[in-house]
Amino acid sequence: MSNTPVKFKGVPGSPYTRKMLAYLRFRHIPYQLLVGDQATTAGLPSAKVELLPTFYLPNAQGELEAVVDSTPIIRRFEEQFQGRQAIPSNPVLAFLNYLIEDYGDEWLTKAMFHYRWYFDADIKMAGTILPIWTGMQSSGEKLSAMSDYIAERQISRLYVVGSNDITAQVIENSYKRFLNIMDELIQKQTFVLGQRPSSADFGLYAQLTQLAKFDPTPAQICMEQAPRVHAWTDILDDLSGHAANDSDWMDVAEVKANLGPLLSEIGRVYAPALLANAEAIQKGAGEMETTIDGQRWVQPTFPYQGKCLAAIKQEYHKLDPSCRSTVDEILMGTGCESLLLS
Repeated sequence: MSNTPVKFKGVPGSPYTRKMLAYLRFRHIPYQLLVGDQATTAGLPSAKVELLPTFYLPNAQGELEAVVDSTPIIRRFEEQFQGRQAIPSNPVLAFLNYLIEDYGDEWLTKAMFHYRWYFDADIKMAGTILPIWTGMQSSGEKLSAMSDYIAERQISRLYVVGSNDITAQVIENSYKRFLNIMDELIQKQTFVLGQRPSSADFGLYAQLTQLAKFDPTPAQICMEQAPRVHAWTDILDDLSGHAANDSDWMDVAEVKANLGPLLSEIGRVYAPALLANAEAIQKGAGEMETTIDGQRWVQPTFPYQGKCLAAIKQEYHKLDPSCRSTVDEILMGTGCESLLLS
């Protein structure tokens, strides 16, 4: 393992920055977090699409390039750095880990974005604090202008992630069910896949750093409904001292009983969204419309989530027939099985 720190740019308000920070701490991978204009000052390259976090990693020629997207970056680091892996060696658990991590990254983020920019108290909180993180010495006048700009820009983009007056109740109900599911799960086992963390934990945790810890409305819901989840989010911040024994992964035989409610929630809300999005993209439509949790859902098509569905299927088809059969049995009746058809 190299002792050269991995450099990346991010901010505290970015769930995916927090996801990678927690992952790197658990894996004992040295890192250097760059905030504000530190990456630009250091002359580091720009990404084709400016997303946070942005990692600066060597390409095939050994030259640094800007890399985004936490899921493939974690898989890259799982191969590059040995010890304390966050992806189970058991193929069935690894597939479920991928599915749950994707749900955190791509569905729970709808709740995070919705609550942050849909309610006045949350808009005020985010609008006030977000610009200060990258402009600590800025004048009050400049911070106020930045606050207005950020709020107006993000509110105007709510529709992109599917947050609107039609979908609001679906998103909020799903968040509340998720809190109850996590509260019950972590009473049985400390982490999603047993007694050691996986990348699925970091994916769920990432959104909770904002939902349970920062944005006033969802944080209040969490404290009232599932304070255990609030505390769990604190614990996930730094697991550098947590053990990582192979025996700490859960037994596949326990998956259906312990993860059944979480997988059913994924099948209830995320699976129909992915499938409707893929169908709309295939038809060349700019908007998707479906029914989720018995209610109408309308949002613009999302090409990236079309890739997410394809990636889930690809991970499934990598499994040998015996493992696929086990996954099929686990997912049967959850709604997630619909993702694997065709």
